[in-house]
Amino acid sequence: MGTLGLLEILGLMLITIATLVAGGQEIWQMVQAREVTLADLLLLFIYLEVLTMVGIYLESGALPVRMPLYIAIVALARHLIIGMKTMSDMQLIATSAAVLILALAVLVTRYGHVQFPYRSDSKSSKQSESD
Repeated sequence: MGTLGLLEILGLMLITIATLVAGGQEIWQMVQAREVTLADLLLLFIYLEVLTMVGIYLESGALPVRMPLYIAIVALARHLIIGMKTMSDMQLIATSAAVLILALAVLVTRYGHVQFPYRSDSKSSKQSESD
């Protein structure tokens, strides 16, 4: 493993540790407030998706394009929930349109992966067809 590989592992470890710390802080804030909101749950879900993304990258050495898209969709949904009362109509429409565009990107990516699998990816394409 070269220097680049070590830096990659170090970066993934830092991302994992930072995500765990942020998740712990969020849980602590919920305990202190004695309240759990939908925005809190969505933030925890984002942290979980980041950890899942790191795990997939460590296992396969590749990062599925859909994972960051899922994270972005949840982040925008959280942004809508938190700022809905202070957003203008145009901001609401733009954010909703961004969610729709990202969802369409997931759909197109998924369709492309199933219809045009990589040759070396024949096992995972059969598995993803069953998903």
